[in-house]
Amino acid sequence: MSKFSHFDTNGNAYMVDITDKKMTDRTAVASGEIITNEQVINHIKNNNISKGDVLGVARISGIMAVKNTANIIPMCHPLLISHAKIDFELAEDRIKAICTVKVAESTGVEMEALNGVTTALLTIYDMCKAVDKSMQITNIALDYKSGGKSGTYTREA
Repeated sequence: MSKFSHFDTNGNAYMVDITDKKMTDRTAVASGEIITNEQVINHIKNNNISKGDVLGVARISGIMAVKNTANIIPMCHPLLISHAKIDFELAEDRIKAICTVKVAESTGVEMEALNGVTTALLTIYDMCKAVDKSMQITNIALDYKSGGKSGTYTREA
């Protein structure tokens, strides 16, 4: 088996072996945006979206996504998440979502943070599409990660 491949010599896929990896505190932060219009932003601020509290539901869906990442991304290890949160920043024509995830594990939580932020943004789209079908989800990226053998990473702006 190649150290860098997720396939054995027969071409079968497998999960990376983390048995010998050190348990460390690990954090990942991912963010993304949904571009919309001022009408949608005002409806969200005034809780006038017919499906309910958009940011509250999006926050819960993002956290649920974090906790279920291994069920969605085939080669992700199931992790015991110790902390997950979704924050939002509203501007005139967009909403930025930020997902922070923490664990004490043998592998990182980058995929969990990316899955959480993406699902939160998809939930906003779903809840607001009756007002604006032209919304765009964009700029999804890993902003920060710490812990593990590779240490700290901070995305350059």
